[in-house]
Amino acid sequence: MNIAVDTVAILRRARSVLSTEAAAIAAVEARLAADSTALVSAVQAILAASGRVVVTGIGKSGHVGRKLAATLASTGTPAFFVHPAEASHGDMGMIAAEDVVIALSNSGEVAEVNALLSPIKRVGARIIAITGNEQSTLATEADITLDARVAEEACPLGLAPTASTAAAMALGDALAMALLEARGFTAEDFARSHPGGSLGRKLLTHVRDVMRTGDAVPKVAPYATLAQALFEITGKGMGMTTVVNADGTLAGIFTDFDLRRCLPDVSNFNETRVAGFMTSKPVIIGPDELAVEAVNLLAGERKTQLPVVNAAGQLVGALHMHDLLRAKVV
Repeated sequence: MNIAVDTVAILRRARSVLSTEAAAIAAVEARLAADSTALVSAVQAILAASGRVVVTGIGKSGHVGRKLAATLASTGTPAFFVHPAEASHGDMGMIAAEDVVIALSNSGEVAEVNALLSPIKRVGARIIAITGNEQSTLATEADITLDARVAEEACPLGLAPTASTAAAMALGDALAMALLEARGFTAEDFARSHPGGSLGRKLLTHVRDVMRTGDAVPKVAPYATLAQALFEITGKGMGMTTVVNADGTLAGIFTDFDLRRCLPDVSNFNETRVAGFMTSKPVIIGPDELAVEAVNLLAGERKTQLPVVNAAGQLVGALHMHDLLRAKVV
């Protein structure tokens, strides 16, 4: 059922929300540019800590805190989220003296969060506050306070946390990315934290992990006939066969294209040797190369298969684009 709506009003409100939230984040950035002392101190405190970062908050700030903990953990800073109500009923045991606690609250006067401040101090952990009220209990009790205040919420009622959560999340991201850079965290490190994701597969999967080996590799000797080469191509389903010398080194490959090219010149496939029509200097790849490099090589050369050759020039496997697709590297 179609419901009549005022499309102009909808677009006006949507743009207003985006504009208000963008202005809130810009204001946080401007204050940071004017005085970076607190952020630098927060980075130093976390880098110096031998424990982990514990993030806490309730309501919408709790959702922001969960996201911040996840971002920190995936970018080189071990972190986890503790709900403040649960912390008051036993989960305080998760917090140790070596830890740094990041507490989020826009008002800075949330009872569940502030009830943890004294117990955290008794444990000996440092407290970093992300709040929109620098005069609040949370701000004054924290060791370091990051200013996330906003001029107004994007909610037309001025009630739902919108611009304030956007500013807190952006400030948390700024802290996490500053830590990432300070730690020298790399794309490979990120992939190790995301082994099941597409980036993890691209940065952690090597050619040796997906290549065909043993009897699955189409292979003939240089003295083999074209008929034997054709039988190998058909039987192994790679659209080519490698041609291998007696010492295991790669002499060349014979592909479907080579077969079509030789048809006008060959009258007897049972007598003609494959060495006379093979590609003697094929594109190859090493087993220790990243599989994503094989993807790029195949795309650049407009090919679908690659012999895999070690440093001594010996054939150790073969790779087809379908192998890369099955491994979800592409």
